[in-house]
Amino acid sequence: MTEDVLAGFTKTSFSHGGTARDVYRAGTGPAVIVIHEIPGLHPGVLTFAQRVIEAGFTTYLPVLFGTAGRPVSGGYVASTLARACVSREFTTLATGRTSPITGWLRALAAKAHGECGGPGVGAVGMCFTGGFALAMMVDERMLAPVLSQPSLPFAITAKERAAVGLSPADLDRVKERVAAGACVLGLRFTNDRAVPAERFATLRRELGDGFVAVEIDSSPGNAHGIPSNAHAVLTEHFVDQPGHPTRDALQQVLTLFRTRLLA
Repeated sequence: MTEDVLAGFTKTSFSHGGTARDVYRAGTGPAVIVIHEIPGLHPGVLTFAQRVIEAGFTTYLPVLFGTAGRPVSGGYVASTLARACVSREFTTLATGRTSPITGWLRALAAKAHGECGGPGVGAVGMCFTGGFALAMMVDERMLAPVLSQPSLPFAITAKERAAVGLSPADLDRVKERVAAGACVLGLRFTNDRAVPAERFATLRRELGDGFVAVEIDSSPGNAHGIPSNAHAVLTEHFVDQPGHPTRDALQQVLTLFRTRLLA
């Protein structure tokens, strides 16, 4: 089954800073880095990547944790999350810090841009990795960052709820990029406790009109019957039906890629 869901993707390896990781690649056109969520590069992430491919892009899917192609289960989520939380590559609680893994991701984006050409690259981070696309904006190659349910740092205290997972220097650089015309797209469900409204409020305050927020109503009794615990906008809780807000959110993601990368 694992091999079936990975069919059509070519497995490569990319090394930077002494760390090598598997990367799955497929498609043609400008590069988009698809950064999987917890627990790993599961079938739902691969289905989303296929939609990006069909829109005219080359997808690069690095494996940061978990087993590529393995389906989601409760035990798999718990074990992967436990290992990721103790890794020095991910900043899960501290505010005012950028996760070290984003340096490796920026290097991958540079490689992908060199291989695929075009004006630059795009990226989608999801859940645990949601904010990484924002940190990748330190590099001018990142033209189309998407933050899907950015969950780090964990929203425990008021300070953490409002934090966006960047060092002050990196945030200043992102603000410079936005002032020069860059755009950031953010996705969340309104009732998602892992991605509090305060986090998006910080992004609005710091980035102004350069931050486009897509906040999907998941309050009790909402018009589309979205569960109150909905979290994964583009994967687990995505509904592929015309008029559904998650499908509209997907179209906004693809429109951003087309606008910024297919010029």
